Amino acid sequence: MTVRTRFAPSPTGYLHVGGVRTALFAWLIARQNNGRFILRIEDTDRSRHVDESEKHIIDSLKWLGLEWEEGPDIGGKYGPYRQSERLDIYHNWAKKLIESGRAYADERTPEELEQIRLNLSKEKRPVLFREWRPENPSDWQLGMPLRFKSEPKEHKWRDAVLGDLKAGPEVVDDFILVKSDGFPTYNFAHIVDDYLMECTHVIRSTEFLASVPRFLNLYEALNIEPPILATPPVVLGPDGRKKLSKRDGAKDILDYRAEGYLPETLLNFMASLGWNDGTTQEIFSVDELIKKFSLERVQRSGARFDEKRLEWMNGHYIRQKTPDQLYILARDFWPASARHKDEEYKKEVLELVQDRLKYLAELPELTSFFFEDLPINLSLIDDNKNLNRLSRAQQTELLKKSRDQLEGSNFSVEDLISRLNSLLQEVGEKPAVLFSLIRIATTWAAASPELAPTLAVIGKEKTLVRLDKSIAALVH
Repeated sequence: MTVRTRFAPSPTGYLHVGGVRTALFAWLIARQNNGRFILRIEDTDRSRHVDESEKHIIDSLKWLGLEWEEGPDIGGKYGPYRQSERLDIYHNWAKKLIESGRAYADERTPEELEQIRLNLSKEKRPVLFREWRPENPSDWQLGMPLRFKSEPKEHKWRDAVLGDLKAGPEVVDDFILVKSDGFPTYNFAHIVDDYLMECTHVIRSTEFLASVPRFLNLYEALNIEPPILATPPVVLGPDGRKKLSKRDGAKDILDYRAEGYLPETLLNFMASLGWNDGTTQEIFSVDELIKKFSLERVQRSGARFDEKRLEWMNGHYIRQKTPDQLYILARDFWPASARHKDEEYKKEVLELVQDRLKYLAELPELTSFFFEDLPINLSLIDDNKNLNRLSRAQQTELLKKSRDQLEGSNFSVEDLISRLNSLLQEVGEKPAVLFSLIRIATTWAAASPELAPTLAVIGKEKTLVRLDKSIAALVH
């Protein structure tokens, strides 16, 4: 059997972590079994369709490296891969259900159906449309809804993540197969498509779990053997109490690209949301994920979204990059003042800040002072607990002595370290005091890398000019 998995998003908006994690799990299953990964666009809900969403889905998956063998952009022997282009297929399968007595036209208006719901609610009875089937339904034709005629029974099934599950007949109901606009519902279309596209695994979110008994009823009516079903846990917000929402940080996946997160970070992070290999390992290459991933190791409880862990993981991947690799990745993240600067100089700057970067969009904040003189902001000194105990006169005197010492340096890192250490002995101050003052006076940034390498990159001329300006600011 050739393993065939699919990711079947609806083009109703952007992809977020939960949706892409589903795609990743399906992709990993396909890759580790030398199978095929399919992208299918489920665009039958025309009221929520967003024109640019399909392109966004494709761009997101390609950025992450989740390539597919069959899909709407490349075709395949089981196409079309947009459900809106498969209407004739669904209509033909609908006719099969009518002929077998398992579907009927439902001409009731939305108002009539709502009244049924209200009546049942008043009687505190469950809303089951199978109890309100029309006695003499019309022959079905396009323009009227087609409803599945269920045969309620207990269903038992095995979920590759959740294990053995069952549900009683009370949850099986008649549901719409084809809407009045001629488009199928998800409940009908995905079953037909998964069968015709020979999908061996269906991995989807927990929101569909309650509908599985209805799906199983329809599988039986169509005489289709269900694929392997898998339901990963929901991705929880940072507090671990409720499903991750936009308010909690469920961002557009491409927002992470814009912020300078690396695709390998997102893949590693999403794979570990609800899965581990049974060890304490946290960093996995893509090849390791393909080798080690299994649905059996996916946890059943919700997985908490931890943004700090995501930042830590991205910092790890940034630190693994060579200078040339990082320079290419950082191309679009430099501050405007770096635009016309020398490539080698920028590589020196990158090498200094590489260990501090959590994501590439931090680059302007961490590097602007290398390319331009930042405004003198004395509050950086006044708010520093090591410096605000000194008077302005003491601060000025320390900077003057620092300038005298640095003026004689050749500004190699080794010489700067030697002179700074000698200066410590001369003035009798701690590094937290002297070095903090020099750092602020030569950068006027909230933070910067280690002092000696930073000064070496800034250069002697610019360092001395900045010290002169800072001394003048302290005096006045």
